[in-house]
Amino acid sequence: MSKPTPIIKTIDLGDGRDIKIETGKLAKQADGSVVVSMGSTMLLATVVSAKEAKEDVDFMPLSVEYREKYSSHGRFPGGFLKREARPGDHEILISRLIDRALRPLFPEDFHADTFVNVSLISADGEVMPDALAGLAASAALAVSDIPFNGPIAEARVARIEGKFMINPTFEELEQADIDIMVGATYDNILMVEGEMSEVSEEEMLEAIKIAHEALKPMCAVQKELEKECGKTKKREYNHEENDEELKARVWKELKSDCEKVAASSNNDKHERTEAFAKVKEDFIEKVTAEMGEEKVNTTLIDRYYHDLEKEAVRNLILDKGIRLDGRKTDEIRDIWCEVDYLPGAHGSAVFTRGETQSLTTITLGTKMDEKQIDQVLTQGSEKFVLHYNFPPFSTGDARPMRGTSRREIGHGNLAHRALKKMVPDPADLPYALRIVSDILESNGSSSMATVCAGTLALMDAGIQINKPVSGIAMGLITEKEGGRFAVLSDILGDEDHLGDMDFKVTGTRDGITATQMDIKVDGLSYEVLAKALAQAKQGRLHILDVMSETIAEPNAELKPHAPRIERIEIDKEFIGAIIGPGGKVIQEIQAETGTTITIDEVENKGIVDVFASNRDSIEGAMNRIKNIIAVPEVDTVYEGKVRSIQPYGAFVEILPGKDGLLHISEIEWGRLEKVEDVLKEGDIIEVKLIGIEPGSGKLKLSRRALLPKPEGFVEPERRNSGNRRDNRDRRDNRDRRDNRDRRDNRDRRRD
Repeated sequence: MSKPTPIIKTIDLGDGRDIKIETGKLAKQADGSVVVSMGSTMLLATVVSAKEAKEDVDFMPLSVEYREKYSSHGRFPGGFLKREARPGDHEILISRLIDRALRPLFPEDFHADTFVNVSLISADGEVMPDALAGLAASAALAVSDIPFNGPIAEARVARIEGKFMINPTFEELEQADIDIMVGATYDNILMVEGEMSEVSEEEMLEAIKIAHEALKPMCAVQKELEKECGKTKKREYNHEENDEELKARVWKELKSDCEKVAASSNNDKHERTEAFAKVKEDFIEKVTAEMGEEKVNTTLIDRYYHDLEKEAVRNLILDKGIRLDGRKTDEIRDIWCEVDYLPGAHGSAVFTRGETQSLTTITLGTKMDEKQIDQVLTQGSEKFVLHYNFPPFSTGDARPMRGTSRREIGHGNLAHRALKKMVPDPADLPYALRIVSDILESNGSSSMATVCAGTLALMDAGIQINKPVSGIAMGLITEKEGGRFAVLSDILGDEDHLGDMDFKVTGTRDGITATQMDIKVDGLSYEVLAKALAQAKQGRLHILDVMSETIAEPNAELKPHAPRIERIEIDKEFIGAIIGPGGKVIQEIQAETGTTITIDEVENKGIVDVFASNRDSIEGAMNRIKNIIAVPEVDTVYEGKVRSIQPYGAFVEILPGKDGLLHISEIEWGRLEKVEDVLKEGDIIEVKLIGIEPGSGKLKLSRRALLPKPEGFVEPERRNSGNRRDNRDRRDNRDRRDNRDRRDNRDRRRD
């Protein structure tokens, strides 16, 4: 079999870099497959769609999976099995970015199971693969016969030192004050997500525009690829049956009642939902009585009534400026807040806006509590984490609680991005920090409630955040013909579902910190986006005002029961002494003081953190550490422990790991025959450091220097010792002289 000849297209980014799209070489049994590469980074994207839809499916069953192969960067996976397992949060977040851009562009009546898989198969550690994943997925659809109203492309735009850059490297991104991912068709923006360092609305809009201009050539190249592959004509399908007579009857008979429910301004979500449902149920009962149960197609009635309900709600807003709960388009729901609600937590807050409520907690931990990161291209740890939980009871659903959903991971990531730049720098915050938001009620904007509750809980915990952050979700209702539109502040769940945009914006009083936008219509102008951003700013500031009435600034102190950390910097050479052989010393200190101790080496220094729930434990451990790193000083008095006894004296440990010789002559005044007459091993005694031997650094200690000298005391032994030394020296000199004379006489005799 001959080697295939692939079709290759190149996208010039205009700065010496390019992106290549290759098809026809790998995974040819998929409906569509491409390899997208930039530098040594390569992504394989495949797409497969069932030929027919399953029975009674009236939605787009799209599944998007992004996975990173450890082999792509020459690494083994962690864990016992040493193979890739379930996707990590990082991979799930990229999967969501792809999904959110693709999903709106499938035909409304196309309901076949469709699977998009994107795999990182080669990585160079510089090019960020998430910026290429959406492009790869769209290109795979372009070279298939699957119906798709694309193509789309995705790219990262970052502002680095005042200049915008498309698809920066990992290293370059570290300096960015704007980092957003943008997905778009040639004509329209579809998706935006990212984080910023308190930038203005105008700066954010400029970044989106620059990203869109960079995406247009990527979309154009896919059109060329589609044509060269002969895939301009897509497969035929028929996934929906329709009954135009039934549709006309639903709209005619139910329009008035549906509009009345929409205009009732009912603040209770469940009552409103039941009222809408009753209109439909009464109609089904009526036609069932007329035609018989076997002739009534409830699936079609559900679909037609949903469209009617959507139209009624949208027209009410566009015609009268009235929303489902009676608010004006720029009005925020009632808010109430409370802090210190949970006495056992290190910090807590309740934030309730309308029928959406978050109970959020703060937990402080040590370095050992930090989140460990072992991704293909990123390793290390993360000091600040945020977890978002969305239990079924928050919406009144009777279903079991299972594992963490992709939605929960995505909403938690957005809130984390919103808050992380306001949390103190890791160098200034010795704690590992975990925020948990449990959504207890939900009717829209629960991720934004998490941001607000997270801010309140942080301040309640005594974490000195830079500035408070709030968040708001904006919606949009547009008119296909006529050009009318309405931007909605603080949207309800129904307004998100029935509307054309979900635009979440978080920030301080001084600028935006994070955003997430999904657009469901074509032709959204920058004028509309600018209005949405301006209206979001008003809402954000209003929410901050309400929050400040509950707590205006962080508490000055941590909670009394919150653990404390003390930090000390040491010279690098002392790290080993604190740890000890096999960790013996540090383990002993922790066991005896009830503390947790961590050590980091930073710029040739050691950073030691001592963590405990009470002051006494910390002080005990700190004293032990200070003794280890202390440098002995002459004339200083130490309390030491007798470690061993020798005939000529005792070795006394005056500091951890530092022994000195207490000579027998320095134990007490007067002559001492045996050291054991005064000392024994294990005794704790006070000694004075009287000297440090040059070169060897040996320590000379004295006990008698701390004892009162007896009146009129004379040291005969010390003097005699001196005489004996003098006599010994004279004898040695005489012996050497005699030996020399004998050698000289022997030499003369030989001569």
